[in-house]
Amino acid sequence: MIDTVVPQGPAARPEGSRPGAMQRRAEAPPIIDIQDVVKTFGDFVAVDHVSLTIREGELFALLGGSGCGKTTLLRMLAGFEQPTAGRILIGGQDMTRTAPYDRPVNMMFQSYALFPHMTVEANVAFGLRQDGRLPRARIRERVREMLDLVQLAPFAKRKPHHLSGGQRQRVALARSLAKHPKVLLLDEPLAALDKKLREETQLELVCIQERVGTTFVVVTHDQEEAMTMADRVAIMDTGRIVQVDTPHALYEYPNTRFVAEFFGTVNLFQGVLVEDEPDHVLIRSDALARPVYVGHGISAREAATVWVALRPEKIAISKQAPDTPHNWDSGIVEDIVYLGGISTFHVRMDGGALARVTMQNLERMAAPEITWDDRVYLSWRHDNIVVVTS
Repeated sequence: MIDTVVPQGPAARPEGSRPGAMQRRAEAPPIIDIQDVVKTFGDFVAVDHVSLTIREGELFALLGGSGCGKTTLLRMLAGFEQPTAGRILIGGQDMTRTAPYDRPVNMMFQSYALFPHMTVEANVAFGLRQDGRLPRARIRERVREMLDLVQLAPFAKRKPHHLSGGQRQRVALARSLAKHPKVLLLDEPLAALDKKLREETQLELVCIQERVGTTFVVVTHDQEEAMTMADRVAIMDTGRIVQVDTPHALYEYPNTRFVAEFFGTVNLFQGVLVEDEPDHVLIRSDALARPVYVGHGISAREAATVWVALRPEKIAISKQAPDTPHNWDSGIVEDIVYLGGISTFHVRMDGGALARVTMQNLERMAAPEITWDDRVYLSWRHDNIVVVTS
């Protein structure tokens, strides 16, 4: 459990978000309703009593490590796997036993699955021609619309092997959107791209999704990808959903140690609640030389075992000792990771724990002020502490 309540209103909105679109999606009706779904393979439980609602027009991410059940859940939404128990509703209709081709969804595979012998425009048109519902003129018009959407109209006559990885990804996206699905399912859509192209394509996908208004459900193991693209994220572990929220809330207000460690980088210190008052608590940890002061009450009893979570960028590092009885410690710099814009310091604290501290490199310096083997002092504000009890 978490000790704080996520703030509402403008203060909760991360800088750079798309507030108008996000607000509309937050008020939109649900388009996917997953009700207590279970999927087993023999004795193995791949998806364990999952219930989840996804709103119309959302860009929703299923995030988790390998084997957590996210791809199995996506395949059940597509109809490629049948739930062992539970129901799946899409657009208010029960689709639990409906065949894939009768569902108002389309799936974009990790491998893109383009036909190598067909041109770009033929690949995009394939599903429409197989469907047989539109005249040829309308199919040609629809293909042009999709190629314009993904900015590939000049490449219409090329074959897939004459395209870059990012261009093939956009062809697959255009083909997936050509039939106007209510929901587009994307299985690790950017995994095959290099880092720089992946970052560029993330923003392209977000822009395209906003333009077409289709609900996107993205499976990924990349937390940065989920944070960049998604309106909301469901974090999965061993077949269960452990927390669903906005990327901002998941990062700042994780509800368990697992979420805190999985979503971003965090320093976790186990401790005991030694003073529990309505307006503050004190936590003593063997890893820290001084008690941790938190300026509000938490939902735990005195003497309970808790974990103090501190994000690396929320810890100050200095060669001067703070003048306060709480929320600081000292140690020796064991390692420094320089990443250009930031540096991460690995500090072996006097209690034996290893803390990671991130500092922005705001100025150009011939030599850093803090270097290897320096004694440093780490401090943190009480309102930057998250206390988890499980």
